[in-house]
Amino acid sequence: MATVVITGGSRGIGAATVRRFAARGDRVFFFYEKAHDRAKALEEETGATGICCDVAREDSVREAFLQIPQVDILICCAGISQVGLFQDVTPEAWDRMFDVNVKGIYHTVRQAIPYFLKQQKGCILTLSSMWGQVGASCEAAYAATKGAVIALTKSLAKELGPSGIRCNCVAPGVILTDMCAGFDRQTLDALAEETPLGRNGTAEDVAGALMYLADAPFVTGEVLSVNGGFVI
Repeated sequence: MATVVITGGSRGIGAATVRRFAARGDRVFFFYEKAHDRAKALEEETGATGICCDVAREDSVREAFLQIPQVDILICCAGISQVGLFQDVTPEAWDRMFDVNVKGIYHTVRQAIPYFLKQQKGCILTLSSMWGQVGASCEAAYAATKGAVIALTKSLAKELGPSGIRCNCVAPGVILTDMCAGFDRQTLDALAEETPLGRNGTAEDVAGALMYLADAPFVTGEVLSVNGGFVI
């Protein structure tokens, strides 16, 4: 039984990942920021432990880890997005995007590393996006953060590998979560048609990829695309 810490765990990909790891008997802690009702319901459903935490704040992450006795697997799912023209992205929105999507990983990984070094093993999984791989019109800020996540993950794989710590990344495509809530049915259908597999993805598709990487002992520094072939 592994101890798994999942950020952004109250909804979407994070919640699906909580369910999958809890279902196989792992001890799961998940972070959430505001969705108290969802977190409570997920706790009751899965037996996982929710911890209110703003990953963008170092003190909040530090306090959250004080409640966790051990970490074997860290999965960084917390993230936000914004759609719009680049010139309409305010400095505040740009900073918030990087604070959550990149600095949030920085804070959580720094807190988890001492656990991993003590046991000379560990697994870090990050969540990027296909837009972090190829860029995206009208999502430049989001794509920039997700490109940074890929570079950070690969760098950590090289730096932490000698200590038995694996670091991998999943890059989802169009996934039917709250991030797609602003898209109308016509747009979603068009995106599905552009996908070779003929559909948009689900949170469970991504959770399955995360579990694969968690259980792959000789895989590190990889970016696993979960996009149905949208980007190849």
